[in-house]
Parts: sequence; structure tokens; C-alpha cells
Amino acid sequence: MRADDAPVVAAYRDDPAVNHFQDWDLPYTEERFLERLALNPGFDTIPEGRWVNLALEIDAPGGGIVIGDLACHLQEGGRVAEIGYTLRTEYQGKGFASEAAGALVDHLLATTEVHRFEASLDPENVPSMRVLEAIGMTMESLSRQSYPLRGRWDDDLRYSMLRDDRAAWLARPTAPPQRLELVEITADDAHLWAQLATHYSQRRLVSPMEKSFRDALFPEPYNGEPVTPWLRGVLADGERVAFVMVAAATPSHPEPYLWRLLVDRMHQRRGIGSMVVQQLREQFAAEGLRSLLVSYHPGKGSPAPFYERHGFVPTGAVEYGEIEARLSW
Repeated sequence: MRADDAPVVAAYRDDPAVNHFQDWDLPYTEERFLERLALNPGFDTIPEGRWVNLALEIDAPGGGIVIGDLACHLQEGGRVAEIGYTLRTEYQGKGFASEAAGALVDHLLATTEVHRFEASLDPENVPSMRVLEAIGMTMESLSRQSYPLRGRWDDDLRYSMLRDDRAAWLARPTAPPQRLELVEITADDAHLWAQLATHYSQRRLVSPMEKSFRDALFPEPYNGEPVTPWLRGVLADGERVAFVMVAAATPSHPEPYLWRLLVDRMHQRRGIGSMVVQQLREQFAAEGLRSLLVSYHPGKGSPAPFYERHGFVPTGAVEYGEIEARLSW
């Protein structure tokens, strides 16, 4: 970072939309930035025990534009690194933070002996969770009222990643599978299917495997009538990647209902969810059925665009805050 970055950095760090989850004192002025800059060591060294701030700059006509900054702290011994990031509001949600954080992690892995990466965030800061998840970090713990912030005690959500975790994340399959199978889950392999997990940020939208198994074993009646769960594991080229559960069509509930669809975090964005929906449609059509119901939470991060893209149309009904939609053929 440079002294001439002061006006833009002070402006976005003093923006309530940016600093809402951050812990620096307010107001954030150019003088405060210059004081911190005087203590900021050079990027080439990244000394242990001190925070280093790095400017994020994108190319633009007439010169680069500072859109935010990264922070890195090597703990004593140099084997554990904590990272952070701050972006101007107009550049958030475009992948810049994930790209920069991933580049910093890979730089540290290539040039230091760092073994473990950590990050701390507010449990309500879902966009920040997505940044960390996009580079392979996972939620590790939640400490209640352990972080003092502007006169109050906040909860502290901790994410982490080991050196081997980053390597596994970069090596994960990203192409669509050649073969997708819906297979029975048995007593012998149920514990393996139970290991499937979404990103932590998605748990408010997708129930974890233990809840799906519980609901399959003890299904609650709907409109006073029993529900019949039909559940399958999803194999992609022979690997366990997803789980699907349907409330089967019965005389009491003549339309099948897509109850759960969970794609493991290591296999998302491969088109697996689309392939599962297509297989269900083909299977139910062969059985003489003409539609499939689903419901989902609205709002940011909702799977609504996914289902709309596949032809599901809202019915107008809302159940427990979820929008009901129907796919017809």
C-alpha cells in the first residue's frame, strides 16, 4: 500500500456498508491510514508477529484502481497464517476477494513453511463465508461472545484450512461427470453417505445429512396424511457426491415432492444437481407421473434461480416461509 492510496482507503473503510463487520475504530480517516502505513512492513518480507496490508488493484484506463485490501498475519514461528480482506461496496460479489485470498494463500504456500490458515468473521457475515469457502476453507468453531467490538461482545466464527486441504481443493474434480447413478443407501454404507456436506454458509438453506436421515426414519405427516420418503445416494463416475430424497407420490399426496437435494461441497458447480433433476423427471415420467414439486427459501443465496432455470414455476403457495414451485411435463 502507498501513501497516495489514503483517500480511497479511508473512504471505503469509513463506509458503514463496509465496516459493519470490521473491528477498526471509527471514524476511519486518512491520518489513521497513514499512521498504519508507517508500521506496515514490506510485502516481500511478511515478518512474523505483525499484520501486513496489501492493496488490491485492478487495471483501468489511466492506471490501476484500488478496490480494497488484504491483510495477512504470520504467527510466531511462521507456521500459522491469519488472513482477512476488505472490498469497496461496488466491487463486492464479483469474485475479487476470493481470487486475491487464494493468490495470497498460494504465495505463502510456495514461499514459506505455513502449515495452517485461519480466518475470523461474524456469524452473520455470509458473503465473507463464501469468500473463504471458495478457496477451500471450512468452518471450524464458533466462540460465543468472545470478540469485543465497539462496546459489545460478539460471537466469533472461525474458519481454517491446512496445507493439504488447499492441495485437495485445487485437485478436486470440476468437470461434469461422465456417468451419474442414483443408488440405494444400505445399512453397510449409510455412514459413508452421512459424510456428505455442503458449505457451512449453505446450511441455512440445505439440511445436513443427519437431519435428512432422521426425517426419512421419522417422517412427519403432511396435512394429516403420512409421507413416504424415497432416498438415494448419487454416484458420479463411481464416487459419492450427492444425496436426494423425495416424498413419493401416494393416493394422499399424488405429486412427488423433491424434499432434499444436497451436493457435497467438493463437487458443486459440476452440473450434478441438474443431472439429478433430469433423472428424477425421466423416472417419474416413466411411472406415468406428470409433475414434481419443490420448495425453497427466498432471498440472497436462495436456490430459486437453479429451479427456475430447470422449469419449476412458483405455484403461489408458501409453506413455512418456503416458496412452492412445480415442474410439469
